[in-house]
Amino acid sequence: MIGMSRQGVWNAAAAAMALALALGAGCSKTETPAVRAAREGVLLVGNGAEPQALDPHLVTGVPEHRIATALFEGLCDLDPATLEAVPAVAESWAVSDDGCVYTFTLRPDAKWSNGDAVTADDFAYAWERILSPALASEYAYMLHCIKNAKAFNEGELDAFGQVGVRVVDARTLEVTLEEPTPYFLEMQIHYTWFPLHRATIEQFGGMTERGTKWTRPGNLVGNGAFTLERWEPNRVLRVVKNDHYWNADAVRLSAVEFHPIEDTLTEERSFRTGNLHLTENVPISKIEGYQRDTPGLIRIDPYYGSYYYRLNVTRPPFDDVRVRRAFAMAVDRDTLVARVVRAGRRPAGNLTPPDPSGYTCAASIPYDVEAARALLAEAGYPNGEGFPPTELLYNTSENHKLIAEAVQQMWKDNLNVHVALLNQDWKVYLSSMSTLDYQMARSAWIGDFVDPINFLECFVTGGGNNRTGWASPAYDALIGEARRTLDAGQRMAVLEKAERVLLDEAPIIPVYFYTRVFLIAPELRGVESNLLGYINFKRLWFEPEARAEG
Repeated sequence: MIGMSRQGVWNAAAAAMALALALGAGCSKTETPAVRAAREGVLLVGNGAEPQALDPHLVTGVPEHRIATALFEGLCDLDPATLEAVPAVAESWAVSDDGCVYTFTLRPDAKWSNGDAVTADDFAYAWERILSPALASEYAYMLHCIKNAKAFNEGELDAFGQVGVRVVDARTLEVTLEEPTPYFLEMQIHYTWFPLHRATIEQFGGMTERGTKWTRPGNLVGNGAFTLERWEPNRVLRVVKNDHYWNADAVRLSAVEFHPIEDTLTEERSFRTGNLHLTENVPISKIEGYQRDTPGLIRIDPYYGSYYYRLNVTRPPFDDVRVRRAFAMAVDRDTLVARVVRAGRRPAGNLTPPDPSGYTCAASIPYDVEAARALLAEAGYPNGEGFPPTELLYNTSENHKLIAEAVQQMWKDNLNVHVALLNQDWKVYLSSMSTLDYQMARSAWIGDFVDPINFLECFVTGGGNNRTGWASPAYDALIGEARRTLDAGQRMAVLEKAERVLLDEAPIIPVYFYTRVFLIAPELRGVESNLLGYINFKRLWFEPEARAEG
């Protein structure tokens, strides 16, 4: 999901050839797939990986989020330029004076892709499903801001009727929260909040049955601007314009094809040879060449995300906090960013990136080799002697490999410890982390909404996105206090206390804060720069003449 670097530099001839290919070279008689697709209104997207699944309640990653936002739509959308909540399925809403009750009025013309009306009951059904303990959704905690949702999700309440979700009528949904949640509307862009078509779910299995056929082409019924036409695993997933979508007249793309290309070098080559309009990543070895020779094809945007390593605290040697902190303090983040990662990214000694809310964590895990060696010796491994065989897992990507190799060398130089590297494809990697079948694992978190709690709540005890085995009652209490604190300044102070606990216990090793680096065809319009990297496919279009002018 990020860039990486070997410092390869294009020569002039190679750059000229790449530019000619990328721009469809006016003198060439061969029309590239990207040129042809643009003329037909079909967007070709590098998706980074084969999606884990298409069920919005059973996925957890960025590759899945892009597809889900094309197939489904929540109560609110986000303006991709401002990240402000705007009407979607809900044409309007009202908020009580205490900020705890939201009343949504749904559009009369909101429809599913089969023509059925989208109703308030579709949202209530979907939210009951994701919160049902039997489904065991890793992301169910996203809905815990709703009154009694956490108690129902954890089996303390049996009846969903006790949860703060009330269907007033077909077009009116009332939601009561545990406490005022300033980011509640912005969360509605996340797939966990999307409605589901009850008849389709139950046609292919029960409400909480996992892995059924309802998400396959010909079966999936969505309410987004696009509908699933074809899914050839590890080749392409194609969605086409949904004529039943309430705002179909404003959708200018006829289709989007998502290509799961995990290898960044392969993805860049696909773009350069005219097979993609938009990439997920750029190999760092190529970034300087694009910036120098074809700057109009590369974008480096701010991105609300962190790159870090998870540590499995349920297994030796990382069940010892001294070992965890030693490994964290032996990573030279400044050098890693300057020489390997680059692209405007910043070294990170903590998890949560600074953001517009004003949050900045003053605590940080320092780079301190002597202290790291002392901790490792105290844990029983002086100069790395006797340290057990250790593996670092990463999902397949040239970028992740290069970062892992650099960090591997730092641990060897600074701790005299050899760490083996292991790569797995996206689905296997996610399974390994979820089942704690790893020792150390490459990880990242891209904000679902712009608020530090979205990063920090991942590591509450038993949280679906914790995936470290770490538990801290003190940390859990601080996250709970932050959720109840209404004063913005006090709330940020509580969150910083929580992050200090996380850093002291070190179930993670922060590495750097992201920028979003990607390649974009000159004729593609409507891709806005924003902290979440949110691409609203409903708002994209092509201007073919831009390629010719380029």
